[in-house]
Amino acid sequence: MGTTLLGTGAYLPSKVLTNEELEKMVDTSDEWIRERTGIRERRIAEKESVVDMAYEASKEALKNAGVKPGELDLIILATLTPEKRFPATACLLQARLGAKGVYAFDVSAACSGFLYALDLADAFIKSGKAKKVLVVGSEKLSEAVDWTDRSTCVLFGDGAGAAVLGDGGGEVLSSKMYADGSLEELLYAEKCGFIKMKGRELFKQAVRSMAKACQEVLAEVGVKPEELSLVVPHQANLRIIKALAEKLNLPEEKVFVNVDRYGNTSAASIPIALHEAIKKGRLKRGDLVLMTAMGGGLTWGASLLRY
Repeated sequence: MGTTLLGTGAYLPSKVLTNEELEKMVDTSDEWIRERTGIRERRIAEKESVVDMAYEASKEALKNAGVKPGELDLIILATLTPEKRFPATACLLQARLGAKGVYAFDVSAACSGFLYALDLADAFIKSGKAKKVLVVGSEKLSEAVDWTDRSTCVLFGDGAGAAVLGDGGGEVLSSKMYADGSLEELLYAEKCGFIKMKGRELFKQAVRSMAKACQEVLAEVGVKPEELSLVVPHQANLRIIKALAEKLNLPEEKVFVNVDRYGNTSAASIPIALHEAIKKGRLKRGDLVLMTAMGGGLTWGASLLRY
């Protein structure tokens, strides 16, 4: 029994915050931001909540998958900006979708959240406990950043991405997920506090950890990097993405990038990018796609999927 990606969806708020606008808010410049991060602009949710964005992305994913909310067996929502302390944001999404009674819970693994949730969904499907699972990453990071801190406020944006998974012909071929709580001081936020980050140390850890996870996943199933159709990495920083591609010996055209337009959307990053890659024809049925992320925790991992 394999896990098939049946459909994807995404939602980005209409409000665009450019680097030029940030220059008026904090001591920074468009050149400085682009040179160090590759980011030109990001989206900001002015009216939308985490649930609103998750709902819109989920509706599109369900439509593209040809699945009705009531057919779902499970909803897993990854976020580090939950709607409330409790109940789980997944439960609020379940109610909005009208999927009454469907098993629903949140995953908190920061930027690795979608891959953690995907790994769980794959386990549920392969064990026979679920046939159709909705996996969502939704973040409102604009509420978690200090807009006077130029080292962090330029990095993050809001948005949501979703994927419907089912039992079928495609397959999650391999997944490796990791965590190391002893490194939490590299990227964290206190309760009701702002995001804090040690950028230089985090950069090194991100490249090293993601590259190793990718290599392990590929080695487990005997796939060579050149056999990949596409790599969809977490969109945190263009320099990290390029360094990862170099370590994996991959040409840039095989690595999907949209960090320039959306910034770092944490758990929503990979599903948004995956949806865009499919819409743009960068992925076709039967293609091999490698996804990888690292986030606060520290958490990291990689998944190899045959689309």
